[in-house]
Amino acid sequence: MRLSSMADYAVVTMTAAARHCGGARISAQQLAEETGLPAPTVQKLVSKLSAAGLLKSVRGARGGLKLARPAAAITLADIIEAVEGPIALAPCSTPVRQDCTCSLEKDCTVRPHWPVVDAALRGALSAVPLTQFARPVAAEATA
Repeated sequence: MRLSSMADYAVVTMTAAARHCGGARISAQQLAEETGLPAPTVQKLVSKLSAAGLLKSVRGARGGLKLARPAAAITLADIIEAVEGPIALAPCSTPVRQDCTCSLEKDCTVRPHWPVVDAALRGALSAVPLTQFARPVAAEATA
């Protein structure tokens, strides 16, 4: 399993925003420059993250973007779901199964078990706060 590029970029964007937490607000353009992501991508992510209640946009001379709640209260699950929707490993494990084209759906004995797996995955991602990504990693941990 891999995150989509957009989910990965959302984590990168939120991490950059978290580093500015408590300081001056930051613009989407500044986030793009700081992260190296294309500005249109950051604009799209800011829109989704704001709609999900993770970022807050403030207008005016002292305006810009800030986290809508403390970084410690935002998890990887929150960020991923803001971009991708509910966490579900199999298309048929969500209540709305619009993209399920499985020919076994009618007689499938596995489908009832996917929600347990999805809940475990969401639980693991919910245990990782944004603050963990915003702090520097020791040099020996990256080698």
